[in-house]
Amino acid sequence: MAPWLISGAIALAKEFIPSMVGKVAGDTSGKVASKVIDAAAELTGVPVTDGNSLGAVTDALRADPKLALQFQTRMAELELEETKAYLDDRADARERDVEMTKAGRINWRADAMVIVAFLAVTVICIFLILTNTVNPAVLTFLTTIGGMMMKNISTAFDFEFGSSRSSKGKSEDMGKLLQALGAGKGAQ
Repeated sequence: MAPWLISGAIALAKEFIPSMVGKVAGDTSGKVASKVIDAAAELTGVPVTDGNSLGAVTDALRADPKLALQFQTRMAELELEETKAYLDDRADARERDVEMTKAGRINWRADAMVIVAFLAVTVICIFLILTNTVNPAVLTFLTTIGGMMMKNISTAFDFEFGSSRSSKGKSEDMGKLLQALGAGKGAQ
């Protein structure tokens, strides 16, 4: 994967559909970034071979509002597709947990992971409170590890208790938007 691919896709998303930035940046494989770049290149007719050719694509999208709207529509469809894949992945894991519970088994692995994350955050906090001076590099390392563990705890809670109402509302709004866009395509 070319280093400019993700940064270029983030720049396009930031300008034309900001809600996609997280999905592009969060996919380190570059799969989502490739789809963003490919859609922009296809719509504009400008081949994208490196970071320099992205400028021409961006200029073409800025110059033609219809083209920009088509790009935004494609990105909304991609965002919905990525959200569905994410939710399907979570649904499979939840289904596995339900089946384990029905079979009388306990998901020790998941419980152990959450406990270790809580313990790691607790140990880091106690260490930082009790230590008067800490090397800046060590402090950076510990806060990074602590942040990662807090994110893992947050993800575990999201998995266990479901998505927030705002996320559910966003998914419903995206579905309505795509239905409306689909109806508009049929009328043309």
